[in-house]
Amino acid sequence: MATVEESFPRGGTRKTHKSEKSSQQSVEQDNLFDISTEEESTKRKKSQKGPEKTKKLKIEKRESSKSIKEKFAILSVESLCEGMRILGCVKEVNELELVISLPNGLQGFVQVTEVCAAYTQKLNEQVAQEEPLKDLPRLPELFSPGMLVRCVVSGLSITKTGKKSVKLSLDPQNVNRVLGAESLKPGMLLTGTVSSLEDHGYVVDIGVGGTRAFLPLQKAQEYIRQRNKGAKLKVGQYLTCVIEQVKGSGGVVSLSVEHSEISSAIATEEHNWTLNNLLPGLVVKAQVQKVTQFGLTLNFLTFFTGLVDFMHLDPKKAGTYFSNQAVRACILCVHPRTRAVRLSLRPIFLQPGRPLTRLSCPHLGGVLNDVPVQGFFNKAGATFRLKDGALAYARLSHLSDSKKVFNPEAFKPGNTHKCRIIDYSQMDELALLSLRTSVIEAQYLRYNDIKIGEVVKGTVLTIKPFGILVKMGEQMRGLVPSMHLADVLMKNPEKKYHVGDEVKCRVLVCDPEAKKLIMTLKKTLVMSKLPIIACYDDAKPGLQTHGVIVRVRDYGCIVKFYNDVQGLVPKHELSAQYIPDPETVFYPGQVVKVAVLNCEPSKEKMLLSFKLLGNPEPENKGMGHGHKKGRVVNVGQLVDVKVLEKTKDGLQVAVLPHNIPAFLPTPHLSDHVANGPLLYHWLQAGDTLHRVLCLSQSESQVLLCRKPALVSTVEGGQDPKNFSEIHPGMLLIGFVKSIKDYGVFVQFPSGLSGLAPKAIMSDKFVTTPSDHFVEGQTVVAKVTNVDEEKQRMLLSLRLSDCSLGESASTSLLLLSQCLEELQGVRSLMSNQDSVLIQTLAEMTPGMVLDLVVQEVLEDGSVVFSGGPVPDLVLKASRYQRAGQEVETGQKKKVVILNVDMLKLEVHVSLRHDLVKRKAKKLKKGSKHQAIVEHLEESFAVASLVETGDLAAFSLISHLNDTFHFDSEKLQVGQGVCLTLKTTQPGVTGLLLAVEGPAAKRTMRTMRQTRKESETIDEDEDGDQGIRKKHTLAIGDVVTGTVKSVKPTHVVVTLEDGIVGCIHASNILDDVPVGASPTTKLKVGEKVTARVIGGRDVKTFKFLPISHPRFIRTVPELSIRPSEQQDGHVALNTYSVSPAEKIKQYQAGQTVTCFLKRFNAVKKWLEVELGPDVRGRIPLLLTSLSFKVLKRPEKNFQIGQVLRATVVGLDCSQAFLCLSLIGPHKLEKGEVAMGRVVQVMPNEGLTVSFPFKKTGRVSIFHVSDSYSEWPLEDFVPEQVVRCYVLSSADQVLTLSLRSSRTNPETKSKVEDPEVDSIQDIKKGQLLRGYVKSSQPDGVLLGLGPSVVGLAQHPHVSQCSLPKDLYDKYLPEGRLLTARVLSLDHQKNRVELSFLPGDTGKPDVFSTCPELPPLKQEEKRRETEERDQKGEEKGKKKNQKNKEKNLKGQEEGKKEPQRPHAKGQGKRARQECKSDQEQVNKRQKKAGPSEEDDSGVEVYYREGEEDIEETRVAPKGMPTKPADVPRLRLSSGFVWDVGLDSLTPAMPPRGESSDSEEDEKPREATQKKKSKKERELEKQKAEKELSRMEQALMDPGRQPEAADDFDRLVLSSPNSSILWLQYMAFHLQATEIEKARAVAERALKTISFREEQEKLNVWVALLNLENMYGSQESLTKVFERAVQYNEPLKVFVHLADIYTKSEKFQEASELYNRMLKRFRQEKTVWIKYGAFLLRRGQAGASHRVLQRALESLPAKEHVDVITKFAQLEFQLGDAERAKAIFENTLSTYPKRTDVWSVYIDMVIKHGSQKEVRDIFERVIHLSLAPKRMKFFFKRYLDYEKQHGTERDVQAVKAKALEYVEAKSSGLED
Repeated sequence: MATVEESFPRGGTRKTHKSEKSSQQSVEQDNLFDISTEEESTKRKKSQKGPEKTKKLKIEKRESSKSIKEKFAILSVESLCEGMRILGCVKEVNELELVISLPNGLQGFVQVTEVCAAYTQKLNEQVAQEEPLKDLPRLPELFSPGMLVRCVVSGLSITKTGKKSVKLSLDPQNVNRVLGAESLKPGMLLTGTVSSLEDHGYVVDIGVGGTRAFLPLQKAQEYIRQRNKGAKLKVGQYLTCVIEQVKGSGGVVSLSVEHSEISSAIATEEHNWTLNNLLPGLVVKAQVQKVTQFGLTLNFLTFFTGLVDFMHLDPKKAGTYFSNQAVRACILCVHPRTRAVRLSLRPIFLQPGRPLTRLSCPHLGGVLNDVPVQGFFNKAGATFRLKDGALAYARLSHLSDSKKVFNPEAFKPGNTHKCRIIDYSQMDELALLSLRTSVIEAQYLRYNDIKIGEVVKGTVLTIKPFGILVKMGEQMRGLVPSMHLADVLMKNPEKKYHVGDEVKCRVLVCDPEAKKLIMTLKKTLVMSKLPIIACYDDAKPGLQTHGVIVRVRDYGCIVKFYNDVQGLVPKHELSAQYIPDPETVFYPGQVVKVAVLNCEPSKEKMLLSFKLLGNPEPENKGMGHGHKKGRVVNVGQLVDVKVLEKTKDGLQVAVLPHNIPAFLPTPHLSDHVANGPLLYHWLQAGDTLHRVLCLSQSESQVLLCRKPALVSTVEGGQDPKNFSEIHPGMLLIGFVKSIKDYGVFVQFPSGLSGLAPKAIMSDKFVTTPSDHFVEGQTVVAKVTNVDEEKQRMLLSLRLSDCSLGESASTSLLLLSQCLEELQGVRSLMSNQDSVLIQTLAEMTPGMVLDLVVQEVLEDGSVVFSGGPVPDLVLKASRYQRAGQEVETGQKKKVVILNVDMLKLEVHVSLRHDLVKRKAKKLKKGSKHQAIVEHLEESFAVASLVETGDLAAFSLISHLNDTFHFDSEKLQVGQGVCLTLKTTQPGVTGLLLAVEGPAAKRTMRTMRQTRKESETIDEDEDGDQGIRKKHTLAIGDVVTGTVKSVKPTHVVVTLEDGIVGCIHASNILDDVPVGASPTTKLKVGEKVTARVIGGRDVKTFKFLPISHPRFIRTVPELSIRPSEQQDGHVALNTYSVSPAEKIKQYQAGQTVTCFLKRFNAVKKWLEVELGPDVRGRIPLLLTSLSFKVLKRPEKNFQIGQVLRATVVGLDCSQAFLCLSLIGPHKLEKGEVAMGRVVQVMPNEGLTVSFPFKKTGRVSIFHVSDSYSEWPLEDFVPEQVVRCYVLSSADQVLTLSLRSSRTNPETKSKVEDPEVDSIQDIKKGQLLRGYVKSSQPDGVLLGLGPSVVGLAQHPHVSQCSLPKDLYDKYLPEGRLLTARVLSLDHQKNRVELSFLPGDTGKPDVFSTCPELPPLKQEEKRRETEERDQKGEEKGKKKNQKNKEKNLKGQEEGKKEPQRPHAKGQGKRARQECKSDQEQVNKRQKKAGPSEEDDSGVEVYYREGEEDIEETRVAPKGMPTKPADVPRLRLSSGFVWDVGLDSLTPAMPPRGESSDSEEDEKPREATQKKKSKKERELEKQKAEKELSRMEQALMDPGRQPEAADDFDRLVLSSPNSSILWLQYMAFHLQATEIEKARAVAERALKTISFREEQEKLNVWVALLNLENMYGSQESLTKVFERAVQYNEPLKVFVHLADIYTKSEKFQEASELYNRMLKRFRQEKTVWIKYGAFLLRRGQAGASHRVLQRALESLPAKEHVDVITKFAQLEFQLGDAERAKAIFENTLSTYPKRTDVWSVYIDMVIKHGSQKEVRDIFERVIHLSLAPKRMKFFFKRYLDYEKQHGTERDVQAVKAKALEYVEAKSSGLED
């Protein structure tokens, strides 16, 4: 912004006439110079010429020195303002901006969008296309340093650091805005930019509105040739041009850019320039008006006055200017407000279009001492005179370290200062200085000062996702990319680095031109002492240095060094061990130590290696010269050691050269387990071992290792030093530290260790870890999991995870290592004094000896003597004897197979083809058949069939490959296929080879070439008539014809009449459950199959291919598509022993099996998993459904595919125990099927499960509702569904309660579980079974372990002798009791049976004086008679009742069982006990209407029984109108539980007509005395009154048709009474009477009582469905539809069909409903639920789509939500979530949907899912009231399921929400 002086200038007013006084025009001035008056006057005298100056001199003398200084000024940032046009010079060109040098040492910036409109448009197009435009040039192509440009100040801003920044624009539309079309004249000098290329020239944007400027091609040719290097002009190119022609009042302008025209262009009066439109860069003729020490004032274009400051005088003419002198000047800038004009007299500006040539200063960055001050400027700075006489300038901000310490007095002319040249101003040709201490002392001033590879210090400026910006100096900053923040990749750099931290970096790349500085903070690179590679010429072969991996590819790693120099580490140079997949071992950003192999600087190619040859660091060479430090052995260091002595576990050694004691354990002598003891045996004290690795160091000892694999790992720098360097997926080489039952601990050279759990220890099933690995064994481990905090890691040792490349190359490497070590042992042996040992050392395999037979042993082997040394033991095994007849003393030629260096034995062979080898040239890589002759632990010796040469091949293909099943192990005499890797035996005497696929292993019919072929098993001859021999090997592809198709296998006839077999498991790759794969093949069909094994004809067992009878086996074939692919190798996985085969399976594993048959005797399904793997599924583990268990043969078809879970292994009989219902663990909470073994009266049941497990069911856990005879329905061998309550003991604790076994049915629990006294509350009403009668009262069992006591006063109102209690309260009698008191400490419960407490009749129904037996007999007789009448009806109902196992338990009880007391009383008692349940039910169901007493009959979905009909409680008013009415919630089911209603019985008081009963009574009456008769009379009266009372009882259960007639007359509109009446007739199987009652009810019930009528219609529909025909049901249904709301009737009938399992009829009815009620969403929802229950998920999804098409849009969300709920409950939970998520993404603010979703996930999902949804909901933008609801729900959830910490977290979130809301309101 302009200062006050700019707005109100001093020094007079502006005059517009042409007088000389116009030179006194006011110009904006600052007080620039502080020069004494004497100097001023002296200089003025010198400059006065002529008499005219006398007057002016007087005026000047009168002016104070201050006013003179203010007349002249140099520019400062403060003196600039927006809109000011100024001449500048391009200083730097960057990709997105230009740095412009302005006059007086100022600097500005031009953004890429401020060049011109056409260029900006092109940029926008490029951004829109997201691709670079071909015709869009970069800024460096358009501008070059030194170009003069006209700018306009577009903005002035202050940066974050407080510095002022000047924004400029070059856009002609801004610069030339002051010109109009009419003001354009020929000869004017303008600037413009090319806006488009035309055929005959260029359209140039000169920024004048209404004018089109054109540059003809011929006028541009010279410019293109000289200045543009022959290239066409580009859009956006900046031009200085002259107007040639003006047409149409400035509408069209013709331009020229010819150098001669531009350089001579001068602005004249004819161009009519004004102060408003005067442009910088114009050259004008001027006249010196006044000369001062501070500069000149000029008069130009007649009217205008301007200022030339001292910086812009012509240096050659400085001091020679005089008044009225004619000069040429260039306009530098024009202030838009004050109209002050600044000019320059420098010659370089007087030739327009010519760029500036001097762009820099030679001593830039130099520090100068004692530089004198030339002048001081208050608001700008100071000038200094350099030693070479040149002027230099320092801005005010650079004169001191801060404004506070600035002292203007220190800058008087002549004072000297220390300063530094920091920049160069091209516009002023001045060096810019700084006196700041920080700048003078700065290590680096410019990017040019920084050298690549230097270690520098900086300050963290900011932390970004792409890295850290570091401040390096005043104007310098560098970037540390995120990859370079540490040696390992950092996820959270802000935790380690903070803004303002000082950091030590190393420079990776420095490009001064681009101001690009990239550094690293990787400690290894920063601290590295190794030489750096900054250019390809630095990379000399053999040089070792540190680099960073930037890319990992299949072919190797690309490593980058300094200055973007990079090289390739090929795959074979990554490690001493072959690495097949480098991406699993290396990662981008990893610091590695590499050696240069080769470099071609011209091609910028470099080859590197991670395999380092030696240690290049010089400091290691001089270690140990008397320094203590040199005597320490560092972990990871390679040393030479000398053996001191042998101990039990290894070698005590001394580390050379300082003889530091150390220990070398035996297993650490070799990578090969067998070679360790061998080396230990032959190493002697004094032997020296080289290149031994220091593993660990402690005060007690130094531990060493000589394993080659670990040594090469450490040498290659591939061993992580700490946990931060380890990440999942890395392959590491270590050794087994210890072996536990749960896994193996592996240690690495750096001391880090990890655990390989049992599950990922091997690809094979691991029973005992010690069978697979031994301590000290070398292993390759893959990191699977890292916990940096706990410093733990999990490893995998599986071959599939730890593969190091092709097995062939790995096995060859291991073999070479092993033989090389054996050769080393031979050299140790040759140093021994013993002649025997020296002879053994010289013996190698393949040597032929002449020996004498010493002895033939019993096992057939032969011992020889006559060797080179007398005591030498030479042996030939029975096999190597080759069937030859040998006698003691006989001479034989033998060939050495192997020398046992521990036992000092030589193994030899007598075979002729080995002794007499054929001379034949062998080729490397050729394949040969060979026979195994000798087996060692890690390698085998075989002889080539063609030549008899001996070859060695490795038995292991990997360091971890140490465990083999017996079937995988090779045997002597077995045929193998070998690929030769060497053709000459060498020092070992053996050729080196690699074994081919194991499938190629054969016995080759025991080699017919040899004479011993007659030793083949003799029983083969017996097979010849049965089977043809075949020459098939495993892996061969054959074709054949399907002969027959069986359920589990297919028989195929192959060529030559051989019969093969294809098992069901080998037909398809992916077998769908329920399918029968064998049905895919038809008889006569041609098939192509692969041989995968052979089955013996006699034993049906699979034989290994090495078995001699394999050639007569039935080939087992496979036609799986995956087996048919080329290159697929089918391994011989079939073991000799099936028991061994099944060990590969683990409990809990899911397998696919094929049903072979159902064994009805043993009650199990026999299945096959493969051709040789069998399994059994016990019937109880096939399903949890009684229906399936009842008829398994209907539900399982032979050959069907089943998906089963392995439960256990039966190794003795070689089969797997399987389950179809998941892992059968019988843990707490599991539901399982069992069989009743024993029924224990008054105690419970004993239940057995598969696998000899048993459990007990207490009498209290038989049912949710206790009954008098709870165990009468159970018989041994009955199947029951059990819930495991506890598995703590060997005998399980079980429950048969349906609330436990079927919790989803949510059945009503009449008698809750009482497990402890804590489950009981005072005043609670409970039922229980009598335990016993005690002297102090009656013990009542309330639960399995809870007993209550009812003292005698609380047992009955009648006083009965104590000895009769046992008779009338027998053990097991069911009683209702109220809890009077609880004593938790003594564990006592006090009960009461009194009617006043329980609301039930007295426990003694008759007075004690009456003979109880008579009453008992009478009642039983009556019951028997009634039961006979019911027998017929029951038989008819039996089928329906069988459907409901649970219903039988409750339903059958009442009518069938004999009771201890009177039936009528029992009925009433049951009725009363039900009333309380009704009351409880009412409360849950919600408030009922006033008229309705709240009795409801419910049915529950998923349960096939119905609850007993209830009547109103006793406490209700007895008005007839108040009899309860029935409200059906979802229909009324008649098919179950009808017999639970109490049968009609004669009244309690009526006696039987039976004479047998009368006679004894008469006899007794005769004998009674008068008193007794009186008492009896009183009793009879009491009984009569009791009966009358009972008839008045509104809660009395009707017992005959008359009773019902009486009731329905009193309450004609109560549907419950009518339904009970119908049930009464149905119980007696009087169907017609029941129908008649229903018809009566429909006529009787008032037409206003629609619900009551509907209840009867539903009952009638139920009746017709159960007992009627389809025709009668249809008629009733049609009538019901006429008289009721049709939809309700349709829905009820659909439910009836579903309950009675008439699914076809239900489906048809639903389809009718969908057509008739398509606008009713309930119909769609019910149909969807029906389909989901039937398991038809796909159909349900289609119904949803149809529903959305049919229903109005407003219903869609509700319907979708309901279907999602159904999916949660009955279908796929994942699909349900998807539906909810989809709905909520469309309607995110539907809180009702959110609420339902939360409910569902709480019920069916995991805690994590619930919390995830709550987290989403509480971040929604909803109304505060709704948010409060969700926060409250979240809090309640956490209180119930979470910890205290979770609860606090929710509260904190709620608080955060409230604060955010309130702060938002304040804003």
